[in-house]
Amino acid sequence: MQPYSPSNLVEQLSRNSTPYHDPLAKIHWDLLTTDQFWLPPEAISLHGVPAFMALPEELRRRLSQYEFLNFVDAGLWLEGIFMERIVHTMRSRRNDRANLRYRLHELREEAGHSLMFVELMERSGLATPPRRLPRFLLADIFGRHAPMESAGFWLAILLGEEMPDRLNRYLRRHDADICPTIVEMSTAHIIDEARHIAYALEVLRGRLLDLSTPARLFLKPLVQKMISQFVELFYYPRPELYESAGLKPGGSWARAARSNPGRAAFVGQCLEPTLQLLRDRGFDLRRHRAVT
Repeated sequence: MQPYSPSNLVEQLSRNSTPYHDPLAKIHWDLLTTDQFWLPPEAISLHGVPAFMALPEELRRRLSQYEFLNFVDAGLWLEGIFMERIVHTMRSRRNDRANLRYRLHELREEAGHSLMFVELMERSGLATPPRRLPRFLLADIFGRHAPMESAGFWLAILLGEEMPDRLNRYLRRHDADICPTIVEMSTAHIIDEARHIAYALEVLRGRLLDLSTPARLFLKPLVQKMISQFVELFYYPRPELYESAGLKPGGSWARAARSNPGRAAFVGQCLEPTLQLLRDRGFDLRRHRAVT
């Protein structure tokens, strides 16, 4: 048996990325409908809030669709950052063909995901408010400006891949409750992200081996803050989104979501595997608390 090495893993990931499966061609877009939920009811931010549960099912379905669009819109932003950095580092990676080849596979797959998200937005016919990222979003700062081979950069990338992947896996486990097209999108994303996460973990492993204790202590609160910002971005829609879904006033519904214990429990359930993964790598992070 060939002994394990990081280069063996990278080469295996490249082999697994060939042939490329284009999600635009693979997904059955004709099955997309707004007559079904796009998130399982339990994954909606207001699930369990009495005033929301009393609304007609049509309105509750509509919010599930807008919240899924919010999810993929955040995905567009994240994947755009990573694609931008891959392109900018191609010249320096020319002599490291194994890593260059795999990162080009990732570039192709992330572009496919982004095209998939845009296709959904266009076909849905649903108008979403313009994206508004939280001020001083640390993942954006780390993703765009940290050295690509640094531990901080790969921690941000890992979080940006792991956290949406956990929600996609939840959707896949509850596929009977939602529109088949959404299930296909989540499945396509999960398959590619399994490789992307494995690669990020391998690169991060090497970076953490060389990380000094002071540097680790410096990164810990920043990672904690990044997680909190990702939680807000993915799981707590802004008031304008509730308004677009027909729930007015949006501010009241947004506050109800933030004080919803069911939402906090759901987010904690999705987030805990990611927190444990980081704890196993020396980052003893707090458990999730509801965003306030």
